[in-house]
Amino acid sequence: MAATVENLALIPDGRFAVGTTEFTAIDFETTGLHPGHVVEVAAVRVRADGTVLREFSTLVNPGPGVDPGPAHVHRITRRELDGAPYLGEVLGDFLDVCQGSVLVGHNLPFEARFLDGESGRLGARIPAMPGVCTLAAARRALRLPNYRLATVAEAIGVGEFAAHTALADAYVCARIVTTLVNTHGLRFADRPVFPELPRFAPAARLSPRRVMVPSGGTWMADFVDRVPEAAFGATGSVQDAYVELLGNALADRHISDAEARALGAAASAAGMTDADLHRVHTGFVKAMRELAESDGVITAEEERDLRAVAAALRVPETLHGLRATGTSSGTRRRVLVLGDGLAEDDLRAAVLDAGLQLAKKLTASVTHLAVGSGVPAAEPRIARAGELGAKVLEVAEAREVLGLAPRQAPAPAPIPVPPPIPAPAAPAHRPVYATEQRTAAFVPYAQPPVPHGYRPPVPSTPSVMLWGGRALMGFGLLLMFITVVALFGGAGLAAGIFVGVLGVGGLLGGWQIAVRA
Repeated sequence: MAATVENLALIPDGRFAVGTTEFTAIDFETTGLHPGHVVEVAAVRVRADGTVLREFSTLVNPGPGVDPGPAHVHRITRRELDGAPYLGEVLGDFLDVCQGSVLVGHNLPFEARFLDGESGRLGARIPAMPGVCTLAAARRALRLPNYRLATVAEAIGVGEFAAHTALADAYVCARIVTTLVNTHGLRFADRPVFPELPRFAPAARLSPRRVMVPSGGTWMADFVDRVPEAAFGATGSVQDAYVELLGNALADRHISDAEARALGAAASAAGMTDADLHRVHTGFVKAMRELAESDGVITAEEERDLRAVAAALRVPETLHGLRATGTSSGTRRRVLVLGDGLAEDDLRAAVLDAGLQLAKKLTASVTHLAVGSGVPAAEPRIARAGELGAKVLEVAEAREVLGLAPRQAPAPAPIPVPPPIPAPAAPAHRPVYATEQRTAAFVPYAQPPVPHGYRPPVPSTPSVMLWGGRALMGFGLLLMFITVVALFGGAGLAAGIFVGVLGVGGLLGGWQIAVRA
């Protein structure tokens, strides 16, 4: 991660509770993937309980004549940037919002690189701030086909929002982190440490952009949300950012040759090779074709849109043999889930992971309405769903009706443990009492395997050899003592040497016998 942000993992088995920590969700719209300039910045500060404390957003002039980049994605024109403040004018306000909080970003390493690059150009030294990547955290907590911002937002019940406007994306990111903390119980792997950030003069002016929420999604936007992440190949912050851009470009059912070339140029400038682009494009189009064929019917509209996308992305071979087979069969299951608890989030994630359609609002196309336990019985959408012919179900019941697998809580990587040694079978004539039965929650530690040829030590009393060795050592010491006394008393040298050698031999021999015993 870049020098201005220090990674702070948010994980299910973290050691430190979030408590009263405040988060600042940030988002940048940029001229490219990397390298490039920021053209819009937003920050939304929230308490851990979801209370919004402060927001900040503005367009940013990257410099005279600098191209705004993928305007078909972020919808920012050069004319809008001409009247916007420079980043150096608003950096102080941005840092004031961040002071004493944990930064949050969806694909935070991507955002951090731009913050690092822009602050470096300005000569501003910003100490490393603790930061949480919600893309990485969602991968740990939720089982989804992919982890684009829109897909994760769907899984936690966020409705439609103006994707790729910095303020809207920051608000969604703030909602994701507070949901992961409060509903899914994620905690910090390490305690956050907050540096003192530099202070700059406040901005004389800001140029916030008006956020327009789209009126409704398209069939392709629905498919994009369900494309499995494995279709894109290896992940990385740049590739994740490119997949995000491409998914949003495809969501409106149209991508022109010029738009595809602009996206490809941005990816190439960021270090992605032609092979990387071909792999991502092929995976995207193949996955959308499989989703379109999943109900056994390819409509003329689907065929036309898919062929236009495949041609623009230069992978027409992925649609070989595709033919329209008729109008929609009406058998596609479209599920709307009401509620914001853990069970509701898990159901939404399971619907997406199973390749079913997850609705953001109640329409006539919704076939199943799942109602969470916290939703009041007077909720008007419940009665309206019945009028539209949708099946109204409880969350647990919906899982069974839709054929979804039971929820499995994410677990840390397993620690290998040798299998337990099986207990001897109880004699047939003796009953096994309840106190002797092992529960599923208790598994005895396995004994380590016994090396071949190993014999366990058998406690015993000192052997005869041991005592004999000790006695011989004592006799040798005695002889050596007598020799020394005799020599000092005037005894002959030859006799003294002879007796001394006997004493040393007895000492060494007795020591060897004692050791072997």
